Amino acid sequence: MIPKTFRTKATWVTAFALFSLFFGAGNLILPPQLGFKSGDLWGLVTLGFCASAVLIPLLGILAHARLQGTIFDFGKKVSPAFSLGYSLVVYAISISLPSPRTASVTHEMAIAPFFETPPLLTSILYFALVFVFVMNRSKILDIVGKLLTPAILLILIAIIGVITFSFEYQFPHTAFGNPFTNGILEGYQTFDAIGAVVVGGVIIVSTNINQKQASYVEKKALIGSAGWLAGLGLFLIYTGLILSGALVKNAFEDDISRTGLLSGMATLSLGSIGNLFLSILVALACFTTAVGIVTGTSDFIRSRFQNSQKAYLITAITGCLLGVIMGQFNVSYIIAVALPALMIIYPITIVLILLNVLPQNYATSKVFKAVVATTILFSIPDFLATMGSPLVSKGGILEWIPLRQYSLGWVLPALVVFMIVNAIGFWEWSKSER
Repeated sequence: MIPKTFRTKATWVTAFALFSLFFGAGNLILPPQLGFKSGDLWGLVTLGFCASAVLIPLLGILAHARLQGTIFDFGKKVSPAFSLGYSLVVYAISISLPSPRTASVTHEMAIAPFFETPPLLTSILYFALVFVFVMNRSKILDIVGKLLTPAILLILIAIIGVITFSFEYQFPHTAFGNPFTNGILEGYQTFDAIGAVVVGGVIIVSTNINQKQASYVEKKALIGSAGWLAGLGLFLIYTGLILSGALVKNAFEDDISRTGLLSGMATLSLGSIGNLFLSILVALACFTTAVGIVTGTSDFIRSRFQNSQKAYLITAITGCLLGVIMGQFNVSYIIAVALPALMIIYPITIVLILLNVLPQNYATSKVFKAVVATTILFSIPDFLATMGSPLVSKGGILEWIPLRQYSLGWVLPALVVFMIVNAIGFWEWSKSER
């Protein structure tokens, strides 16, 4: 029987920590503009966005609860070499793009409006603090879960609450041609699926530190329950931000930037103190995400070097230095640079998460290898499209791929291969049983 305190206090602290580690720069600036453009179809856009930014990350945490390992365990059934390569690519992307982006967003929204300091100075000070927290990782759950997340939630609820109760529910026509898929693809930019396999490992390690006497089943129940709570919180906040963005459509110019829209929403909802509240929100949400990414990366590299503290230190320093270098660029530039990488690594991540939450008899090593290989192959056209390749232009030879026009050309081929390989496997099993 799991003790009551373990089922309640520890679960809520872990859920708050998960929410805060997920809720970073992209989670703040993406939903409002998505709602701003979605108009009368904001609900459909919300479903698409939450499919890739809530459901898939939640399943990633549930997979972590089952595996109770690191990101390396997600791809082991393909091969150890693939899993290592995938892990290194994910961590390289994480510390090179979403982690620095948190510093960039913090500067544009929390520093630049009040101080005439260069973004490089912000980036240096920001990642110096990140380094301090990363080197004191045993305190992450307590600090993040008990102090920072409640503050983030209170400020967000204030902004969303004022807007949703102050504006008339009259929406213009949507600016999206395919609202649901636009929502899905915008959810890619949150990096939350990647975040699930990265920061999920941080939660596993922290849980092992704080709950040394707990069994595998108890830890699985704790992490699973915390994941559902965090997922519900993300869904409600995303829905509120998208709805708020849709409601303020007529209050701003059509070409307003992501950061400009969020700042404007804070001013509309909270008046003269709106920017101050928003500054606190941005600093807290972005900072905790950066800490989670750098800590998760350092944990993984240390695990590859026989738990060497030196490897952990070197990785933490490297991650923070990359953050300083990339964090001085503006948000739009970092988002543009990230897109090609996302179009190939995100589908692979989604497939690995889904396969790891399925019953093992449906996700054998053969299924993993075939489905992942198919996903990689059919993600290449989407990757090439972001690079401007003529092969994927209108009328190109790759236009025949189903859903390619929505940048989701990998979905149906991966599903078909999954069903075929499983059908063959069950046929071989039934044949051997005769």
